[in-house]
Amino acid sequence: MKENIFDDLYKALINYDEVLVKNLAIESIKEGIDPIETISVLRKGISEIGDKFQKGEAWLPDLMLAAKTMEIGMGPLQNEIEAKGIKRSSLGKVVIGTVFGDLHSIGKGMVSTLISANGFEVVDLGINVDSKKFIDAIQKYNPDILAMSALLTTTAPEMERVIKAVNEAGIRNKIKIMVGGGSITQEFAERIGADGYEPTAVLAVSLAKKFLNIN
Repeated sequence: MKENIFDDLYKALINYDEVLVKNLAIESIKEGIDPIETISVLRKGISEIGDKFQKGEAWLPDLMLAAKTMEIGMGPLQNEIEAKGIKRSSLGKVVIGTVFGDLHSIGKGMVSTLISANGFEVVDLGINVDSKKFIDAIQKYNPDILAMSALLTTTAPEMERVIKAVNEAGIRNKIKIMVGGGSITQEFAERIGADGYEPTAVLAVSLAKKFLNIN
């Protein structure tokens, strides 16, 4: 029974079938299957699509659909993990958010989903996040990585304000900072003092692993 659910779940994810993915996730819970095992199936599917994207065999809309589909499937599984107090092994912890003044969530959501799928614990602060909220989250959750997104050129400078606030709080040496989004470039990232930049969600996962020396 478990194998059948897993096979169907994998196929549903790579076909972007949101309804079926959610229903199968719920079915797996009812069957008493370890939700962490079920998440690993979703991770396998999203990783395959990410690999195809990197090879030019899939397009950005494919990656967006896959990320959204996985997020929907993760909902009931995360709830089950929390309800049962199950501890997930984690490669590291990431605090992520779209900076103050910017209401765009698609890119940030994709990075959040893919990083979580690859074994990181993610604290997603959402959109329109100011420097104080970032600092409060860093002090509360003690993450390994701070990830910031900005789509607009008018909001990109907010990243520099956040990094300045991190420095002033005396916690800069405790975290790695990655930035990304439509308005961000490698040159900009270096100028504001970020530790790294990648243009796609898939590469952001690789950068997070690189930060923590994970192969």
